[in-house]
Amino acid sequence: MRNVMGLGKWAFAGLLALSLVACGGSDNTEESTNTAQKAEQKVEKIQWKMVTTWPKNFPGLGTGAEALAKNITAMSNGRLEVKVYAAGELVPALEVFDAVSRGTAEMGHTSAYYWKGKAPAVQFFSSVPFGMTAQEFNAWLEFGGGLALWEEVYAPFNVIPMAAGNTGAQMGGWFNKEINSLEDFQGLKMRMPGLGGEVMKKMGAVMVNMPGSEMFTALQTGAIDATEWVGPYNDLAFGLYKAAKYYYYPGWQEPGSAVEALFNKEAFEALPADLQEIVRTATQKANSSMLNELTARNNAALTSLVDEHNVILKRFPDDLLAALKVASAETLAEVAANDEMSNKVYVSFKAFLDSVSQWHDISERAFINARAND
Repeated sequence: MRNVMGLGKWAFAGLLALSLVACGGSDNTEESTNTAQKAEQKVEKIQWKMVTTWPKNFPGLGTGAEALAKNITAMSNGRLEVKVYAAGELVPALEVFDAVSRGTAEMGHTSAYYWKGKAPAVQFFSSVPFGMTAQEFNAWLEFGGGLALWEEVYAPFNVIPMAAGNTGAQMGGWFNKEINSLEDFQGLKMRMPGLGGEVMKKMGAVMVNMPGSEMFTALQTGAIDATEWVGPYNDLAFGLYKAAKYYYYPGWQEPGSAVEALFNKEAFEALPADLQEIVRTATQKANSSMLNELTARNNAALTSLVDEHNVILKRFPDDLLAALKVASAETLAEVAANDEMSNKVYVSFKAFLDSVSQWHDISERAFINARAND
């Protein structure tokens, strides 16, 4: 009886000890949960402004900027929130670069050839006449040293660039008259930015620089005789068919036009490493998504332009294209000869283009030609 009583006492003591431990564990779990909740509440929320060159929610370009901002915000679980400002809402369309450089906005969404007055070499990171397609350009950036050169060009301006979209091959433009020979370019007032515009100057045309939001009115009122924008999907949205009826192809001047995301260097480097990687990943997604969307939507838009709006679709004459190609080569050589950084970029660009063209001659082009044959 005494032994049983003794065992009972020890059992009771053990149960009491276990009970106390359990109570203590419960307190610790509760305390840990509260600490985690407090820590979560203390996570810093960073807010960025993105300024763009595009009209608000404009298909492909404006919506691409919005999608990039939403993805950054979502992927960071709201730790980095990006608010988009369309052209003119915070800064004018052609002041995006300066706004990001100064830190007025932490981020921009635009295209590089608008900034050729700051550094001629920037034009190689938008589109080059008779140059690389979107696929080739992206390959050059990632595996051919292009991105490092792009970063080098922008470094003096306190700006970090990343590819954030591509239009693919564009159209040759909208004209208020037929283009049958080089003589038809003489005195032609046209909106065409970048290196393509420099080539057109050689052809005797008068280049007019303006943001996309102004070109419809300029074309409709006769302030310009012609303009190029992007391709059917975007051009239909702008209603350019109401101002000109002749729609020319191919887009020799922009065979694969890149859209860029610009980042203020201090703002980007102040982000924690994981948020920097989120920004890079979201931008890379935006780069492929824009090209995919325009590829998917352009033909339906072109059909609408021709069948519903009576647009006259025409191909540039072969002899004119040949002359434009010669003038393009001359223009690129002149830009490279007049600026050391441009020459450095041009050498890399041309070497990669020459190499990838040899491969595409027996891959992409050979297959497309074979597919086209009945």
